[in-house]
Amino acid sequence: MPETSPLALLARKLSGHVALSSDDFAAVLALPCQIRTLDPSTYLLREGDPPLQCAVLLSGFAYRQKLTGEGARQIVSLHVAGEALDLQSLYLDVADHNIQTLTRAEVALVPRAALRELIQQRPAVAHAAMISVLVESSISREWTLNIGRRDAQARLAHLLCEVAMRLDAQGLAGPDGYDLPMTQEQLGDALGLTAVHVNRTLKTLESAGLIVRNRRHVRIPAWNLLRDVGDFTGRYLHIGPQHA
Repeated sequence: MPETSPLALLARKLSGHVALSSDDFAAVLALPCQIRTLDPSTYLLREGDPPLQCAVLLSGFAYRQKLTGEGARQIVSLHVAGEALDLQSLYLDVADHNIQTLTRAEVALVPRAALRELIQQRPAVAHAAMISVLVESSISREWTLNIGRRDAQARLAHLLCEVAMRLDAQGLAGPDGYDLPMTQEQLGDALGLTAVHVNRTLKTLESAGLIVRNRRHVRIPAWNLLRDVGDFTGRYLHIGPQHA
């Protein structure tokens, strides 16, 4: 099975956690899937529905969100190309959150039963999938800390550093920065801030020379300074092979 398979990004991401044999790698590429191109804000999973498939993001961005009873939204995670969007629901009967595309996106929809069968048959793939779920949990803990204990400037700086590092790990960041296609309202929903506060904070980071924006393109000319402002370390992202 050639690496031009639509699931090549996923296979490379899993093999970045755990060394996969050529047979393991080929088995991931050979998973049955349906390719779909989706408009922004399309729901891939709704809270309360049974998760029958796992979406793998092939291009674009997606996010996980929850709503209060009054309809207020909290964005609880952001996802980039190459990531399986719902490995955590492989063994749960009902979704407890919503997943939506942030941008126009291409996804591969893998039947949950096929992915479960692959994991049961191939221990190395199961190991890599478990690490992916654990990394998502680690990122979630960091987001909770970010919203609960950092000020607005640190929250935003931290998110910008995280996205830069995650895109770079997937080979998706350019030498001159990256596109972050989030509105100020969406950034606010991820950071626990109002859109007005996000706007002011972006301008503060720009005026300090920590970021340069061109519409939704972000360049970070002073990485070390932005990292310090955001209290950011990449430790919680667990990028690279895990040998435990």
